[in-house]
Amino acid sequence: MEFMAWFSHKYIMHGFLWNLHADHHKKDHNSWFERNDAFFIFYAIVSIIFFLLWKNNILNIGLAIGLGIFAYGLAYFLVHDIFIHQRFKLFRNSDNRYARAVRRAHKMHHKHLGKGDGECFGMLIVPFKYFK
Repeated sequence: MEFMAWFSHKYIMHGFLWNLHADHHKKDHNSWFERNDAFFIFYAIVSIIFFLLWKNNILNIGLAIGLGIFAYGLAYFLVHDIFIHQRFKLFRNSDNRYARAVRRAHKMHHKHLGKGDGECFGMLIVPFKYFK
């Protein structure tokens, strides 16, 4: 999932669907919801489709794929939307080396407000280069 997240972020979100992702980098509205949230809905639907394919005996590996997408989505939501962007006021006082590295890595990505030149990286692996 880490590769798929990196790939979809770099080539889809910062690519042909930038119009949906742009408000995540530079908020241009007063709503709590972002157009970027459409990606959450899309991947939830994809996960559900794989669960249904498995349940209806169409794709035996559908359960594993659906669970993988769901688990990564849940981890992403907890780390990105709650921990980093504080869309819900939880985990505010988390302060350890990895937490600081994740925040620093994400801040490096958000320093670019445009479609291009945004350093894209995975949630789990690359933040280690930001350990201090």
